[in-house]
Amino acid sequence: MILRVENLYKAFGSNKVLTGVSLEIPEKSICSVVGQSGTGKSVLLKCIMGMIRPDAGSVWFKDTLLTAMEREALREVRKHFGYAFQNAALFDSMTVGENLEFPLREVLQIKNRDIIKKKVSQILDWIELPGIEKMSPGDLSGGMRKRVGVARALMLQPEVLFFDEPTTGLDPVLSETIMNLVLRVNKELGVTCIVITHDIPAAFRISDKIAFLHQGRIVAEGSPKEVAASNQEIVRDFLRISFNELTS
Repeated sequence: MILRVENLYKAFGSNKVLTGVSLEIPEKSICSVVGQSGTGKSVLLKCIMGMIRPDAGSVWFKDTLLTAMEREALREVRKHFGYAFQNAALFDSMTVGENLEFPLREVLQIKNRDIIKKKVSQILDWIELPGIEKMSPGDLSGGMRKRVGVARALMLQPEVLFFDEPTTGLDPVLSETIMNLVLRVNKELGVTCIVITHDIPAAFRISDKIAFLHQGRIVAEGSPKEVAASNQEIVRDFLRISFNELTS
């Protein structure tokens, strides 16, 4: 297992968001975390990454206990992680090329201009958006912004890439393009992908593992087939509504 979460708790004041989450994520797999809005999916993601400290429980990355690490040491480990934000989170004051150069310069401390330009060109070719280095993020479509956001996360060559609602705001065709990109990241680059999504049919299509989060706990997990066969009423109702919306 590349990531292991054990009995994780997190509350904000009286709001108990995570109430004993345990989850194992196999290396080089795609794991989708699904569930109703407000069940703590994004909080779980941020606790795993170390962006939020849990109140109790543990998070392991391989043999490293992340929840016991000091902030500086944790920052080094997080270089193995990438994060594709829901809104892409590109710097609007920079061009696309400058956005992609940023992690190379600031995190990896690469100074060679030719190496930087080559890496930027290669990643844009790989996401099938060649030659857009000079464009402003404001001139990109929603789908293009999402792909550039993924590209920027890949510049550090992470072992694990977190996707936070990658298809939000996109039409069905663009949503399929983004989910296919998640598949490519996993299959072609060997990156472990953790996806938070409301796009249940897409999650079931691409995922090796599904984890259903409800009221701060994982109530069903396993392969898409295993989760679809869950006897949990909330899971069955949620999946029935999600798939009915697709065909209505």
